Amino acid sequence: MAVKIDKKIKGYSVLTPEDKAREAAALIPVASVPRETVEKETPQDNIIQMHERIERPEVLIGSTYKIKSPLVEHAMYVTINDIVLNAGTEHELRRPFEIFVNSKSMEHFQWIVALTRIMSAVFRKGGDVTFLVDEMKAVFDPRGGYFKAGGVYMPSLVAELGAIVEEHMKSIGLIHDPEMSAHQRAILAEKRKQYEDRAKKNSDVVETVTAAPAAPAQGAAEDIAVTGDGASFPPSATLCHKCSTKALVIMDGCATCLNCGYSKCG
Repeated sequence: MAVKIDKKIKGYSVLTPEDKAREAAALIPVASVPRETVEKETPQDNIIQMHERIERPEVLIGSTYKIKSPLVEHAMYVTINDIVLNAGTEHELRRPFEIFVNSKSMEHFQWIVALTRIMSAVFRKGGDVTFLVDEMKAVFDPRGGYFKAGGVYMPSLVAELGAIVEEHMKSIGLIHDPEMSAHQRAILAEKRKQYEDRAKKNSDVVETVTAAPAAPAQGAAEDIAVTGDGASFPPSATLCHKCSTKALVIMDGCATCLNCGYSKCG
């Protein structure tokens, strides 16, 4: 069937079967659907909010820790600020809220800023944030780690940051050290006394044999020396794999840690 067009064509479009079906559906009245039903059937993001949003107070209390690592030229200063929840009540709780790291060294600036921002976001999210300690202390530097004051081995700079976060969480009561029993403390004190007595005895024997300064006899124990943080361990002590402290000595043919009491012989 031919159709004569008397006016000028300004535009055109092709009518598809889908357009016809849409026009037919528009003519059918649609029953109203409750809003609750629509929201229930609409797919939602699988996001679980830990608790209500907490705005940052004007003033926060915190602590600053110093890191002097051989991996960086300048010292690093770690500041952890805490928020006090339920202040003035029996349920008062102090939790870490944000963390900052400052240093003259700009070598690690990018990843330090990224790490501290992520950690601060985790702190503010709430829930159990102590997992950060284990994750950070498990980071190893491919160039090798180092020993900090006290003979404690640090596998990386990130691991020392984790150790500082752990120390801070312990100070505010968020993490509790497993306490040694009275029996374990007594055994450890006895082991230290035995080692000190043996070192003193060997030193007296050397002084009796000769009055001139001489090297310690082969197999003789060294004098106890303070290695840092008030810890007294022999300078030649090796690393304990349980507490990561240079306090492992040989006693009665068995490797024994003078810091945590670990013994290879059980």
